[in-house]
Amino acid sequence: MANTPDLRRELLGAAKKLILEVPKVPEPAPFVPPRLTFAALERIPMSRSRDRILANLDEMYSDAFKRAKAAEDEAQMASLDFAYRREQLYFEILLDVRDALERRG
Repeated sequence: MANTPDLRRELLGAAKKLILEVPKVPEPAPFVPPRLTFAALERIPMSRSRDRILANLDEMYSDAFKRAKAAEDEAQMASLDFAYRREQLYFEILLDVRDALERRG
């Protein structure tokens, strides 16, 4: 029982500290908007395969080409054919760059 006053004093001190002292609020981290940088590209795993990307492109243009063919719109068919080849070339280049970066890392 000799420790009772010390225990009371400690409990009273802890209660005062809890009630009266305002805890320091940490500063919020500065907001940095996401940017597509080389470091970000290294951290983000590439999720789509080359075949899947090109299959999606093929499906999209095939549907549009079928509609133009059903409407017998020769100009639209020629335009879609050219656009498909151009987009396919762009994707092939981008996918080659992506593959090279993945091999390098």
